Amino acid sequence: MKSIAVLPQGTVSHEALLHLFGGEPVSIVHHKLISDVFLSTAGGTTDYSVIPIENTIDGSVSLHIDWLINEVNLPMQAEWIFPSIQNLIGHPGEFKNSSGEKDYSGIRKILSHPVAMAQCLQFIRAHVPWAELESVGSTSEAVEIVKNNPGRGWAAIGTALGAATHGLEIVERKITDHHNNYTRFVLVGPQKLSLPKKSSGDKTSILVTLPEDFPGALHQVLAAFAWRRLNLSRIESRPTKKKLGTYYFYIDVLEPIESVLLPAAIEEIKALGCQVRILGSYPTYTYEEEKAEVQ
Repeated sequence: MKSIAVLPQGTVSHEALLHLFGGEPVSIVHHKLISDVFLSTAGGTTDYSVIPIENTIDGSVSLHIDWLINEVNLPMQAEWIFPSIQNLIGHPGEFKNSSGEKDYSGIRKILSHPVAMAQCLQFIRAHVPWAELESVGSTSEAVEIVKNNPGRGWAAIGTALGAATHGLEIVERKITDHHNNYTRFVLVGPQKLSLPKKSSGDKTSILVTLPEDFPGALHQVLAAFAWRRLNLSRIESRPTKKKLGTYYFYIDVLEPIESVLLPAAIEEIKALGCQVRILGSYPTYTYEEEKAEVQ
């Protein structure tokens, strides 16, 4: 049975993991900090780690990408997209009036992870602008704190799985400002992975370091992909942390490393004097397509 490290029970990362593996049995190991998730697999305690790397609203999760680049050597083995659906959560009946209707007037404090909180500000301003906002380490932690403090007017922003895990009630569903809020996750680990799901394609992620004394090097790097008609879905610069003004370029290519054209492009880039590191070549899974298959 595969062992997989992931953020706390009831987080979006936990929901996303269950979605990726469906009914396949896995051993899930929860960690409070993303650094511990990485180190669990890097140290051999678990087989894989679940890492969120990009969000529709907030963009790249730079800290997690930097960990993949600088702190661990864990190849990406799969990528999938999962909706980040946040809900207002409280104790059963605490935020209802005598008629059983929703009543937000009793909410004194709202707790959540700062990213989740930021994604729900329109709802907060429209319905509970007076509430104190408190940031905690994860949405799951917020729900657990609320669970342990009944009758104080505290509510959490978190997932449906988090509410079910701690026996709380979803006061209001889907309170995010944008309903197309999706998160891109990668599964990282030393071994290739076979999943029963149908993938939507393949992707290869590479890291390119340009030579310092080569004007126009980035243009020539991109040209190596362009004339071969290799589609890039992402290019992002990250500091090397070695010298001010020097950068890596993180590039996603919509092609498997086993293809004919991609290895040739990489060799051409190396011939320019660039350093190239392959971060992973892996199947990708899109949430919409999987929903369509189920229906």
